[in-house]
Formats: sequence, C-alpha cells, structure tokens
Amino acid sequence: MSKVSKVWSRQILDSRGLPTVETVVQLDTGHTAVASVPAGTSTGTYEAVELRDNDPANYDGKGVSKAVANVNETLGPGIWGLDCTDQATIDQRLIELDGTKNKSKYGANAILSVSIACTKCAAIVQNIPLYNWINTLSKRAGVDAKVRVPTPVFNMINGGLHGAGNLDFQEFHVIPATSKTYSEALKIGVEIYIKLGKNLERRGAIHSVGDEGGYAPNLFTNADALEVIFESIKESNYQIGRDVFLGLDVAASFFYKNGSYSIRDKSNPLNDDALIDYYKYLNSQYHLSHIEDPLHEDSWESWKKLYEAFKGQLTVVGDDLLVTNQERVEKAINEKACDAILVKPNQVGTVWETLLVVKKARDAGWKVITSHRSGETNDWFIADFASGTGSDFAKFGAPCRGERVAKYNRLLSIEAELASGQK
Repeated sequence: MSKVSKVWSRQILDSRGLPTVETVVQLDTGHTAVASVPAGTSTGTYEAVELRDNDPANYDGKGVSKAVANVNETLGPGIWGLDCTDQATIDQRLIELDGTKNKSKYGANAILSVSIACTKCAAIVQNIPLYNWINTLSKRAGVDAKVRVPTPVFNMINGGLHGAGNLDFQEFHVIPATSKTYSEALKIGVEIYIKLGKNLERRGAIHSVGDEGGYAPNLFTNADALEVIFESIKESNYQIGRDVFLGLDVAASFFYKNGSYSIRDKSNPLNDDALIDYYKYLNSQYHLSHIEDPLHEDSWESWKKLYEAFKGQLTVVGDDLLVTNQERVEKAINEKACDAILVKPNQVGTVWETLLVVKKARDAGWKVITSHRSGETNDWFIADFASGTGSDFAKFGAPCRGERVAKYNRLLSIEAELASGQK
C-alpha cells in the first residue's frame, strides 16, 4: 500500500492568463504527481464553486491564493496516510473536510487538484498507463467500459462567451464519423480547420481565434457560421453525412434575458417554442449531429419538448443543464430531457463523483462526451479520463493552441499504445 505523505500547491496561469491551482502529491514511496485544474468561462449556475480571492488588487480579483492555502493547510494534511489507490476514500475525505454541498468552503478547484494528483500517483506507483488506472476506477464505480480513444468534437468557430462578441451561439462543431480511427478523425479536423481559415480570409472576415482555438469571425448571423463550415467541408475531400457531421453548443443561457432569447438571426426576441422552431430549420438545412445546451438551464419543460421533437434525428446534450451533477442527471433521465451528457470533472470537484455521474449516464443509455474547459492548462489528464471511461466523444476545442493540442496529441499516444497492445 502506497500512502500519501505530502501535498503542496501553488498558483499558476491557465490558457487565458488567469490564475489556477497546481498541486503536487507525494507518496511514502517517493513517487510524485502533478495536477493543474481548468476553469470555465461559460459556467452553469449549479456547478461546484470555483474559489477565487475576489481581491481587486491581485489579478483583478481572479487570484486563487485562498484555494492554494486550503490545499496546503487543510486538504493536503487531511489525506496524509491514505492509500493513493483508494480513490473513493480519498475523495470522500476531501468532501467531508469541505462540508458543503457545492464545495464552496475550500473550493472545487482546490479539491479537484488534490483528487486528480492522487489518481495520477496511483497509476505511477503501479507502473500502468493513467487511462488503464482510470478504467479500473470506472469499473469500481460500476461503469462497464472498455478503454477506447473517443471520437473528437472539434470546435471550429467560437462565439458567445468564448468568442469576441461576434456570434450568439458559443461553439460550431465538426464531428468526424465514429467509424473513423482517431488518427483519421484528427486529420479530418485539421484539414477542415485549415480550409475554414482560408475561406474566412477570402470573405474578409476577421479570423483570429477565441478561447478554445476556434476562429472568431465577424459574421452577420449564427447561420452564416454553419454555412461557411458547410462550404469548407464541401471543398475538402470529405462528405457531410458520411465522413463528417456538424454540431452546435448553443449555450442558450448566455443570450436568455427576461424570459426570452435574443439572437442576431431574428429581429425580435424568441420564446422557447420559437427558438425550437429555429433549431428545426437549422437542422433541416445542415443535418446536425448534436445540439448542446439549446435552451436555458432551468427550462425543463421546453427541454422535454425539444428532446421529443428531435428524438432519433440528433443527440441532445446537456452541459449547463446537468453540470456533471448526479441529482440533475437523475432528473433529466426521469424527465426525458436529453440523451447525452457533457462530463467535466471540475463541475463537480472530484474524480470519484465524476465517475458516478458517468455510471448514471451509461445506465440510462446516454452518450458520454468528456470535455475540457475554456481556461485550460497543458495537463492532459482529461484525455486519459476520456479514454479510460470509454467515452463516446471528447471535446477539447479546435486543433489549435497548445493547451488544446496537448490533449489531442495525448490521444494519439494512447491510440498508438492500444494498437501495440501496451498495458
């Protein structure tokens, strides 16, 4: 049994230049592992709390020195002596130390950094790949999963809070067919991304990139973004509906104000039913593969109506609706509000709780999409997590920017290791 002997933390910067937490766990064997946690720009109301200092004199209030101190002074010492391979016990101890339902006392960012570092330590001390250890933990949590490299979901155009005030919808996706190998899928994504950049340049559209590496062009409507991606695919060697598909992360809560939705595609604000009708139109034009967060996170009745309208046509994905929360996932299953979940460990705050959410989704027959956040680091833990839990898809942004590419390249390594039979 390898026990936790020391834990320490510090403040580093994420991909947006904002502070985040990095934690090191050391075992009594001398083995160490480092974990850094991501942060979201577009966050759901019901996510576990990310603790910030709120001191305007330091990092404009975005510092995480309090979260770092919580690791160094309380959370770290609280798990000293625990077996690093007993993830459930470690995470339960962290939850008990915090004592709040939403981890607001010590911060989900502080807690998750310790949880992930312990997961990594356990893999290192056993001399097995991280994804294999996560698969073992998945099975302990009741997830019937095989290690696999998921199909990537590429964020080609950024809007909403991830863009530059250019578009209402947050992400416009290109999704290679699930029949493609990961290497083939990555090649497809990169080639279409290059083609898209050239098309935007030809149109005279600004094509700088947003938080997640997708282009942030100055287009007139959200439909224009779909159209330029559609055109780029047609100019490539790939066929829509066979080799590649389109998807949307609407993040509708972003443009929901006073009971209605305001988007540049329509001159007047839309109610839930009118917005659903617009999605029907977009689907008729572009044959979407999936739609994520199409409605406000508390519009449960409308989610049910939308799911019923699109059932069998496309996958309805909950992110802000579900926030990797067991109670909200259970409600969505019972209400028949969606049929896929976006899994983000930092929305709930521990590895073990995330695995329990994956189990609920799998038991319901849902698709599982493991996701990064807009504020990322070069830590590629999430790639191993996606593979170890047998996720259907992985959403890591555009094939651009180092913190995104680190994850896509990690999946390449995992694919090669699995092909060689490495254990």
